[in-house]
Amino acid sequence: MDLTWLEDFLALAEHRNFSRAAEARHVTQPAFSRRIQALENWVGTPLVLRTPQGVVLNAAGEHLREQAAGLTRDLQQMRRGALKAAGREGAALTIAATHALSFTFFPGWIRALSTLEMPGTLNLVSDSMAACERVLLAGDADFLLGHSHAEAPARLATDAFTSLLVGTDLLVPASAPDAAGAARWKLPGAAAAPVRLLAYNAASGLGRIIEAAQRSFAQVPVLDTVFTSPLAAALQTMARQGQGMAWLPRTMAAEDLAAGHLVDAGGAGFSIPVEIRLFRPLRRRSNVAEAFWTAASEQSAA
Repeated sequence: MDLTWLEDFLALAEHRNFSRAAEARHVTQPAFSRRIQALENWVGTPLVLRTPQGVVLNAAGEHLREQAAGLTRDLQQMRRGALKAAGREGAALTIAATHALSFTFFPGWIRALSTLEMPGTLNLVSDSMAACERVLLAGDADFLLGHSHAEAPARLATDAFTSLLVGTDLLVPASAPDAAGAARWKLPGAAAAPVRLLAYNAASGLGRIIEAAQRSFAQVPVLDTVFTSPLAAALQTMARQGQGMAWLPRTMAAEDLAAGHLVDAGGAGFSIPVEIRLFRPLRRRSNVAEAFWTAASEQSAA
């Protein structure tokens, strides 16, 4: 059993597409597929189904996904604990990042920072916003990378934590097109014909942002929530299949929007600008963490 296999599987569960997941993991698709097959051989049963709409997790895959996120996080925490016991905790750097940002924003952003040359290991913990906040509050991560909005701030006390703006994005209401090319599920909807909503669950930071932002819309959307998930990629797959409308980060949905697999379901009046922020405790961290923060600050100011 290789921890990399579980991390690959979580990437596949997020992207629901072998080529995009392989790209996010910085490996070729054949190598990525072999690692997923190795995991299935180790488990003893297939975990995914390939469909024309993308990859779907079967019952075994869904069970493993629920367990794998916590297991990888526990193993990473165990490693950090061993480093601390050996007096080498300062040699490693841990960033907790939300699922969506782990696979879209993080790879390019971290590549642009020269701090990858640092001694020790860079550890990425990928989870929901609520789980990432818990990891940071517990002191098990040096930083948190997450979406932010003025109406739905992170649940981190301002007298103990600070943040840095490192990027921006736009949450676009997206739907599969109808036969004429228009959105199959179009905002704002009506009482007699509500828009089928593919929603983020309560643990998702994007879910908090969308719920708060709706209060400032010029027209109140009429929605019927038919599906919830913490994973933006799962909502994207469901939207592409015509199951409803979802607010998706433009960076994630750009290819589907350009190809016409998804279309804007509401226009600018229903799009939600969001910030991407790097959060940290105010108290001083290790020399490696402080050097990373300085580099991220300089990059943000450039």
